[in-house]
Order: sequence, then C-alpha cells, then structure tokens
Amino acid sequence: MDGELKKLAEALFDIEALKFGNFVTKVGLPTPVYFDLRVIISHPKIMQKLSKILWSLSNESSEFNQICGVPYTALPIATIISMESNIPMLIRRKEAKSYGTKKLIEGKFKSGENCVIIEDVVTSGSSILETANDLRTEGLKVTQAFVIIDREQGGRSLLKSNGIKMKSLFTLMQLMQLLFELGKVSSEAVQNVSEYIKNCHSPIKELQENCQDRLKMNFSSRAKATNNPVASRLFQLMDAKKSTLCLAVDLTKTDCIIELAELLGPHIVILKIHIDIVQDFSEEFIKRLRDSAEKHNFLIMEDRKFGDIGHTVSLQYRKGVYKIAEWADIVTAHPVAGPGTVSGLVEGLDGISEPRGIFLVTEMSSRGALTTSNYVKSSISIAKSSNLIIGLVCQSNAFNDPALIQLTPGVKLVEKSDDLGQQYNSPEFVVQTGADIAVVGRGITESSNKLLTALQYKEKLWMAYQKRISD
Repeated sequence: MDGELKKLAEALFDIEALKFGNFVTKVGLPTPVYFDLRVIISHPKIMQKLSKILWSLSNESSEFNQICGVPYTALPIATIISMESNIPMLIRRKEAKSYGTKKLIEGKFKSGENCVIIEDVVTSGSSILETANDLRTEGLKVTQAFVIIDREQGGRSLLKSNGIKMKSLFTLMQLMQLLFELGKVSSEAVQNVSEYIKNCHSPIKELQENCQDRLKMNFSSRAKATNNPVASRLFQLMDAKKSTLCLAVDLTKTDCIIELAELLGPHIVILKIHIDIVQDFSEEFIKRLRDSAEKHNFLIMEDRKFGDIGHTVSLQYRKGVYKIAEWADIVTAHPVAGPGTVSGLVEGLDGISEPRGIFLVTEMSSRGALTTSNYVKSSISIAKSSNLIIGLVCQSNAFNDPALIQLTPGVKLVEKSDDLGQQYNSPEFVVQTGADIAVVGRGITESSNKLLTALQYKEKLWMAYQKRISD
C-alpha cells in the first residue's frame, strides 16, 4: 500500500494536480498548495488506479448499500468505484430541479440504507456535511466518507462530531513528505506547508451553519441560551434526571396510560400521547395525568401535529372536547401551512398563564416521507420566528441553535423497520446525529418488562450524550 501511494503521489504531481503558489481555497483560506484533481479526468489510467486504491479504505466489516460522490470532482471517481464494486451509486444535485420530479438525490434507494460518501479534498468538511445532510434527509444513513487528501484544517473533527468517520489516502503532510522523498519538492516547501497547517485552520463557526456547537454544549449550559421557560425546564430536567427519554404512549385506554406514567415517570422527561385515539377520554383523566407529571417531574406532550391555517389551528388548540392548550406543556405542529400555523397556536394561548412550547415536525421517520431538503430548510426558518418554538422533530442534525432541542423519533435498541414503513435507529446513532431527546414507543410499551427496558434505553441514550459532549 505504501508503495502504491508513493507512485500515486508522483503521478498526481506529474499531471499537475498539485500546484504551488498563492491560492485561495473554497472556504476562503489563503494556501501555498492547491489541489486541482479535476485534471484526472484527462488521465483515465490514473483515475482508475486512484479509484481502486481509494476503495481499499473500505473493509470486510463495511456494508454499504449506496455510494455517493460529492459534486462534481468526485463523481467520476465514485462512478468507477460503483462499477468495480457493483454497489449502486447516487448523485446529489447541488440544487433540486424546479421541474419534473424535483429530486435533490438521484438514483434508486430505500430509507435506512447505508451510503458512503466519496470526496477528493477536504478542508473544512462542509461539502461532505452538506451532502450527508441531504442524504440523511432522504432517510439514508451516512457514517463514513473516503477522501483522497485531508488538508488537516479541521474537516476531520467537524465530520466526526456529525457522526461521520473520514478515511483519507493522504494527509497534506504525508503527501508533502512523499513528494520530498521522490525529489519533487524541496525541504523548504515541506516546512512552509507544515507551518501553514499549524497556523491556518478553517473558520468552521463562520462558514458552516450546521457547525456542531450545540452538540458540544451540555444541557445545563443550553438551558441558559433559551428564552422559552418550557425549553429551559426541559434542559434542566434532562440534566437532573440524567435522561433524554421521551416515552410515546400510543394507547387508547386512560388507565393504561396512567399506569405507564406512574411506572416510568421517574425515568422520562416527556410523556407523549395522542389524545384523539383515547377511547375513554374525560377531564378526570387529564387531572390524573397532570398529577402524575407533577409527582414524577416530567412534561406532557400532545402529539397533535397541528397543520392547518392559523384560525383553524387556534380553535383546535384551545376549543373543542380536548382543550389541549389548557393542559399540554408541549404540542407538535407541521410547518406545511407556513408561519400562520404558529401564529394560530400563539393566539390559542390567549388567557393561558402556564408556559407552553412547540416542536415543529421538520423530518419524519417513516419510509418515503415528503419532509425533504427544501421543506427542512423552510421549517428551520419558521422555527426562528417565535420563542414559542422550543425545537424540531428531525432525523439528522439540521440546525445549530443551542436554544433549540432536537427530538428524534424512531428509536429502538435494535435497528429495524415495521410493516407500516416506520424506520428505527439505535440510541447511539440518533444521539451522534443530533438527537437531544429520543422518542421510544413500542420498544418499551410492548416489552414484557417495561421498567427494565426503559432503564436500558435511558442508560444507553445518556451514555451516548456524554460521549457526544466529551469527544
């Protein structure tokens, strides 16, 4: 392998894929060395050899269902790897088409499949992260990226914090050392590049909207960043109870719901219900539920998923049989109707003195969900419009604001799917990809030992959170 890398380094130098002088990288950094790997398309033998060596970074334990090259330089490399490995390839458009299918990701795939990203050069890691976020929005899992050259300027760290392990053929210094041994560059050039790496790292915070500040902050610190008292209390609850568990009690009998609230209340931070499936609803049930929440210190979420025009939403929230605004600490809402939905919820709270919060449903965990790229971006934009919004329901880390909470459904100890299209991921995976709170339903409610199972989820989720903030 070392000999092949040395020959490859020489070939790249000879075709002038490496240039020395005064350049500026994509992310705006001045650099004394620039990699123009687009020239390899004029050298098919080198491109084929490079692709073969790059794919050798995979191993027997790596099970990939899809390959995706970052547009555009990595596309021909990904194509060759796809053909040689017989693994299907996906193409990520830089912008969704405004006509036809309007797809952002082209190719045939299934939600839950594992996709590896191929890239040529990594500086900040932003291009890989953008590609990964779009793939994850479509339900694909992205945990690894193979790149030709790592410029050693912060990209590896950023990707790791997003749950992506990056493997590279060369680091910038390794490549310079090989070229020095080949007599292609001087020792002075090697030293200059070494000093450059030490002194010039990517300004990730300024350049990357998805920068992982919130994932590195502990809940106690984030509690101080929000202006919503429900969000603040939720952060404090998670920290105090050492729990990030939201229990989804999708049951139809009130006694069964209260029984679970009493049993598992000490170990959860949110109890989530669907009030419109309860067959024996009464005001007495609401009183019992509120008493249990106060006794065991958890919040109640009504997963109503409001999604109508503002006036209708206001009435649904405050009026009718259920009078949700009077007892639910948190509700969910679809942003599909625009910001008017949030305005309607605000109006529905007129006269309600207790603090309330909203989670916007930004991504869903069901197979084939339509909550994809542009929808996600619009949802995040709406989330910034009101302090009533405490977080987003999503499957991937799509935002950076530490005041907002990521709520991720579809979590099970064993990754799988059900017959109705629900996709499940492990506790470790969802926390690494941004989840602050994980929603667990049938994994606990259908268990023969509900308390033991809930404690297993609680422990695994908390350990994953601790690892996330300490890495």
